[in-house]
Amino acid sequence: MKGVFCDAQQDVPTFAGGGHEAAPLWKILFGRISCCEILNDGVITIKEMLFLIEWKKDRQISKWAVLGGLLFFIAVIFTYSCMHSPQVRGVQTSSAQEKIYLRVKPGMTADDIGTLLQQHGVISSKYNFWLTAKLNGADSKFKTGNYALHRNMEAREVLRMLVDGATSSLRFTIPEGYNVREIAKRLSDEGLVDQKEFLRAAKTFAPYSYMKKSAQADYAAEGFLFPDTYEITNDASAEDVLKMMTEAFDSKLTPELRERAAERDLSIYELITLASLVEKEARFDEDRPIIAQVFLKRLRVGMPLQSDTTLQYLLDGPKEDVSIEDTKMESPYNTYQHQGLPPGPIANPGMAAIRAVLYPADTGYLYFVADRQGHNHYSMSYEEHLAEVERVR
Repeated sequence: MKGVFCDAQQDVPTFAGGGHEAAPLWKILFGRISCCEILNDGVITIKEMLFLIEWKKDRQISKWAVLGGLLFFIAVIFTYSCMHSPQVRGVQTSSAQEKIYLRVKPGMTADDIGTLLQQHGVISSKYNFWLTAKLNGADSKFKTGNYALHRNMEAREVLRMLVDGATSSLRFTIPEGYNVREIAKRLSDEGLVDQKEFLRAAKTFAPYSYMKKSAQADYAAEGFLFPDTYEITNDASAEDVLKMMTEAFDSKLTPELRERAAERDLSIYELITLASLVEKEARFDEDRPIIAQVFLKRLRVGMPLQSDTTLQYLLDGPKEDVSIEDTKMESPYNTYQHQGLPPGPIANPGMAAIRAVLYPADTGYLYFVADRQGHNHYSMSYEEHLAEVERVR
């Protein structure tokens, strides 16, 4: 077992480890045991070096102050050689310059940040980063925010960025049809916000009166996070992102669209819930107004919507074909078992889906089925529908 010990007679730090017996510090410093032996055999570690620096501060004997200075010099040389070693830097690859976005949060230590950097491949050794920060007195000078880094960086380069606060404004894009869980995962994967924090906030986030969710709905923010490209500040929280996206939605909901919803006797909540189903059912633009018409007609005549997309919302992941067993799941979102709209939106629709609900096609269709390429085929009767299913599936 290696470690730092004190000589019982002289109260002088000694080291034991590797294949050596306990060795007084003066032997290490003055050549009785070489530095190569020390480092190669693991007699002394970086933290043990720093222990000695702190140890000499507690002593009022000038000779130990000198030895402490010498030890500090050894630590600097060791750190410099480590940071410039090809083994530490690693080999640059074609993906070395790929951006890696990491967020430094308030209260994070050099050890916390070093661990995060090593996990993402930004640096090879968290210990080098930790020591570099300690030697430069920078372990309490990190600026919080988002940083755009890349693989195989040097510890001193990363440290300089974190101390200077060289944060990056980040852009992210949310596609039409993403639900809250998918948005949270994308933002987390890009290092922007914590996934659990975002989901927790989305449960109750409803800054506009038309967002007040049903008691059975999973997320108050679902449906009202407008799909678009956004630029986020380096200190943005989950609530900041939700606010930005709901404000974008509200600005897109023009007076003309609000008036049209009222003309069709739809609340904004009902409009977005229905538009989210249309968004998930239609892969092509020409299908949206027809699918919207089918759903509206079914609601009008009292038929269940029987939308597979509401079942997909309940499943852990996408499923190409839902089963008969899936249609029996007990949930208010199951539109096979429950008539009318689900408790709330199942995704965040784009403007095309919203306008499709407000301006649906004029047809007599009551049924549709998508082929393997995503094109929908429509029928007026159940018998015709079964024939289409047999033909295209």
